Amino acid sequence: MYDEEPQPGRPDHGPLAGFTVGVTAARRADELGALLQRRGATVLHAPTLRIVPLSDDGELLAATKEIIDQAPDVVVATTAIGFRGWVEAADGWGLGEQLLGRLRQVALLARGPKVKGAIRAAGLTEEWSPTSESLAEVLDRLLEEGVDGRRIAVQLHGEPLPGFVESLRAGGAQVVPVPVYRWMPPEDLGPVDRLLDASVSQGLDALTFTSAPAAASLLSRAEERGLLPELLAALGHDVLPACVGPVTALPLQAHGVDTVQPERFRLGPLVQLLCQELPGRARPLPVAGHRVEIRGHAVLVDGELKPVPPAGMSLLRALSRRPGWVVARADLLRALPGAGRDEHAVETAMARLRTALGAPKLIQTVVKRGYRLALDPATDAKYADA
Repeated sequence: MYDEEPQPGRPDHGPLAGFTVGVTAARRADELGALLQRRGATVLHAPTLRIVPLSDDGELLAATKEIIDQAPDVVVATTAIGFRGWVEAADGWGLGEQLLGRLRQVALLARGPKVKGAIRAAGLTEEWSPTSESLAEVLDRLLEEGVDGRRIAVQLHGEPLPGFVESLRAGGAQVVPVPVYRWMPPEDLGPVDRLLDASVSQGLDALTFTSAPAAASLLSRAEERGLLPELLAALGHDVLPACVGPVTALPLQAHGVDTVQPERFRLGPLVQLLCQELPGRARPLPVAGHRVEIRGHAVLVDGELKPVPPAGMSLLRALSRRPGWVVARADLLRALPGAGRDEHAVETAMARLRTALGAPKLIQTVVKRGYRLALDPATDAKYADA
C-alpha cells in the first residue's frame, strides 16, 4: 500500500485535485462550489432550474387569505427560505401581522433546525421538530396522532413532496398547499447543455444534485436533445451521481441510476462523500519506479499534480485499461476524440502527454507495435490478465 498522507515538502492539492465536479444547484450553488474548490476540485456549474418567488402570485395570496380566514389545525413548514419568503410576501400584501397572529394559534411543525430558526426569527415557536430533518418523520407523527377531519396547511418550496400530501389526504385530512416558490427552466440553457456535453464526453467525474426537480430537469433536457441514453450510460459508469438525500435521488432512480448519498443530508457531508468516493475510483499504479494515479483531467505522479490535456488523458486511459500491455497505434487513434485517420496524431498527443507528465519513461514506445505503460516488473504479473 502507498502512504496517502501528504509528504514533507510536497504540496497538498486536496483530495479532489484533478477531478471535475458538476453542480446543478440553483440555490446555495456558490457555497457548494466553494466547498468543492477548497478541496481541489474543478467545478462546472449549470443551474438546471431557477426559483421564481410567488409574491405576486394569486395562488399564494389565496392560500394565505384562506389560512387567515379559517385557522388550520396544523401548519407544516418544510424549508427556511420558503417560510421566510411566505412571511415576506404576506408583509408585502399588508397581511403579515394577520398571518403571524394566525400561526401563533396553530400547531406549527418544523422539518428541521433551519426551519425552526426561521420560525423563531419571525417571533413564533414551533410545537415540534424531528431530529432527523426528515419529512417522513413529520408524516409519521401526524398519521400516528390521526389526521382524519383535521385541516393541515403545508408550506411547499417548488419541490414535489412525494407521498406526503397524498398520505395526509388518504388519512382523511383536508390539505391546504402553500406554494411559496415555483421551479422554472433556466432562461439560458447554454450552461445546462455544456454540462450535459461534458457529462457524456468524459469531461466530468461527478455530478451533484441537491433537489429532485434539478435532477428531473437535467434528465428532461437530455431527452429533448436526444442525449438521455448517453447520459444514463455515463451516470452508470464514468460519472458519479451524488445526491444530497434520498428524495433528491428519486428521478434518477426512476431511470435505473444508482446514486451515492451522505448519511446526513447536508452540503458538507455531500462534499466529504465525494472526497472519499472519487479518489477511491482512481487506481494507483506503480509505473517506472513512480506512483501514478490517473484522475479526471490530471495525474498524480508521486503525489505531484500534473495537469494533462484532454487528448493526453484519452491516451492515458486507453493505456491504463490494461497496464503493462502494448496498445496499438490504431487503437489509440480511436481513443483520440476527433483525430481522424492519421496515426501521426497519436505521436503528437503522446509527445505532449509525456511532457505534461514530466517523466518520459512512464510510457514506453514498442517499435512497430504501439505504446505501453512501463509497469514495474514486480507488479507486471498482477495485471497480466487484467
